[in-house]
Amino acid sequence: MSFDLNDLEEVSQTLKLLGDKTRLTMMKLMEKQECCVCELVEIFKTSQPSVSQHLRKLKDAGLVKENRKGQWIYYSVNPNSIQHKLIQDLIAFVPSQDHELEEIDKKGLRISCD
Repeated sequence: MSFDLNDLEEVSQTLKLLGDKTRLTMMKLMEKQECCVCELVEIFKTSQPSVSQHLRKLKDAGLVKENRKGQWIYYSVNPNSIQHKLIQDLIAFVPSQDHELEEIDKKGLRISCD
């Protein structure tokens, strides 16, 4: 497969974004299902502005998409991203994060955004 300069720049930017452990983990969490900011705040034990900043970077790059449900916004991997195949290949190497979602579900925090 050959790349032109623009493709190489896009791949490089995607790898830089996903070189951050938090953003890489977020992508793994959103691989199979949508996540709300409040859920990610609980999982990462960090502030809402910090989580929102990571999501904004991923969204600006076209790697995630938003789905509004009332006043809440849910995020998921964007299957229409130019880099979708690269992302899928990368996050295949990331250990499952299902336990994180199960943990907040047990605490009743998965429904806090409904």
